[in-house]
Amino acid sequence: MSLAELPFALLPERHPQAAEFVAALALPPAAPGASVAQWLAGLPDEALFDAGMQRGQLLDHLERLVAEVRALAEAPGERVDSLTLLGGRDKSGRAEDLELVFHAGEIVCIVGPTGSGKSRLLADIECLAQGDTPTGRRVLVNGAEPPVERRYAPDRKLVAQLSQNMNFVVDLSARELIEMHARCRMVADPEGMARTVIACANALTGEKFAAETSVTQLSGGQTRALMIADAALLSASPVVLIDEIENAGVDRKRALDLLVGGAKIVLISTHDPLLALRGARRLVIRNGGIAEVLDTSPAERRNLQRIERLDAALMGIRERLRAGLRIEEELPWVE
Repeated sequence: MSLAELPFALLPERHPQAAEFVAALALPPAAPGASVAQWLAGLPDEALFDAGMQRGQLLDHLERLVAEVRALAEAPGERVDSLTLLGGRDKSGRAEDLELVFHAGEIVCIVGPTGSGKSRLLADIECLAQGDTPTGRRVLVNGAEPPVERRYAPDRKLVAQLSQNMNFVVDLSARELIEMHARCRMVADPEGMARTVIACANALTGEKFAAETSVTQLSGGQTRALMIADAALLSASPVVLIDEIENAGVDRKRALDLLVGGAKIVLISTHDPLLALRGARRLVIRNGGIAEVLDTSPAERRNLQRIERLDAALMGIRERLRAGLRIEEELPWVE
C-alpha cells in the first residue's frame, strides 16, 4: 500500500516521523476513514498557504521522509575498527612524516601550547580530511579512503565533536531533546532512553539538573555532561573528538570510561595531566604539526594514580565549598 492510499488514522502508527511533521505544520486532521490522498485533497487552501507548500509538494515531502526513515532503519551499522591519520605539514611547511592508526576503545590525547594547532588537528579528523585542508593531512577509515557521500552525510556522521563552547538554539527541555534524537535513531523506547541519558549526565556533573530543564538554561558543565552521555549512549558516531573537557565541571575519568566502554575511538585535546596520562598515547603539537608521539610509560601510569588521589581530594574541597563549609584544617598533601 502506498503512502497516499494509507488511511490517515494509521499514519502515527506506521510512519510516526511523517505524523510528527504534519503535526508540526499545524494542518487540520482528516475526516474519519479518509486516506492520506483524500486528506490532502480536502485541505483548505489557506492551510497549505500557511504551511508554505502545495499539495503535490507536501505528498512528495512525506514520501521522501518515509523513504529516508526506512533507509536509515535498514542500513547496517557503520563499524569503524580503525582510523588512520596520514601526516601533512606544519605552519612552516615542514612535512609530518608519520602514519598513525587509532583503534576502537582507545583514548589518544593531544597536547601542546594554546594556539599550537590542537583544534586544527581535531577539525581535520572531524571532516575526514583528504588533503583538502590547510595542513594537507589525510584520514582513512578502516584503512581506506571514505566515500565522498560519507564525509558529508549529516544524518550518519562518523565523527562526533564536543567543542569548548556549546550552545543550544532550540528551546526544548533536556528530555524533549534526547527523545527527539532517540526517535531519529529509531530507538524502540525514546522515553526510557532519555531517562537513561539524563541520569548518566547527572552522574558526570556536580550540578544536577531536571529532565524538564530547558537546554538553553543549562550551565556549561551540564551541557557538556549531557552531550557526553548522548554521544556515549545514543550517538551512532564511532569516533568522538573532545576539545578541552577539563574546564567544564565534568567527572573526566568517568566520562572517558563511559565513552571508551562504548567501543568508540576517543581523541581529546587537553592541558589536564589527569587526562593526558590516561590516554595510551600523546600527540605533541608544535607550530601546527605533530612534533612527537609519546606512549604513556609505566612510570607515568604510577604518577597518574597519585594525580587521581590529589584530584579526588581537590574535588572533595570543591564540594565542601559548594556546601558553604570552611576549609581551615592543615592540608597534609600540600608542601
